[in-house]
Amino acid sequence: MGTLLAQVPALLGVLVGTLGTIFATSLADRARWRRNQSIRWDERRLDAYVEYAHAVKESHAIALRMTADRRPNSHSHPIDREAGLARLAEADARRTIAWENMLLLGDEATVAAAGVWRDAVWQLERLARGIADPEPDMVGVLSRVNEARDGFYRAARRSIAVRGGSVAQSALLEQALLDRAVAAEAGAVSLPSQKSR
Repeated sequence: MGTLLAQVPALLGVLVGTLGTIFATSLADRARWRRNQSIRWDERRLDAYVEYAHAVKESHAIALRMTADRRPNSHSHPIDREAGLARLAEADARRTIAWENMLLLGDEATVAAAGVWRDAVWQLERLARGIADPEPDMVGVLSRVNEARDGFYRAARRSIAVRGGSVAQSALLEQALLDRAVAAEAGAVSLPSQKSR
């Protein structure tokens, strides 16, 4: 009996060591599983963001082509109205499906920013379809679309922890629009003086 009592501390040590190993392994496995799940969902979230951005940008590009004649100095290639309406309908179907992925996988801030971008593009689409009531300032409409796109990308990059600073494009695009307008005015002003010679 004395030898059994002498071995109790060693047996307790083995038992505590075994339980500690099981606990540590369980914690490590759980942490690894969470990390793998996080990576998997981040990849899915990234795919949803990219798919949505492509779908909205497709609608935007088609609407720009359909409104090219209303925008002086436009670099968009005009598209036939009927062909444009058909392509808008197809793009709208893709955007609707991509929206569902956004709702499922996106975080709250990114989904809200995606909705703002979608609404801004819808305003441009309404002009392209000819269903907007008053004829708005096209530069203002395009600025809202570009600013909303920047907001979406800011939120999406934050959501998936992409670093690297700002990728905002709206200020650059607005400056390009202004530069084109100034160049067009300068060309229009210089033309009469050349004709008078």
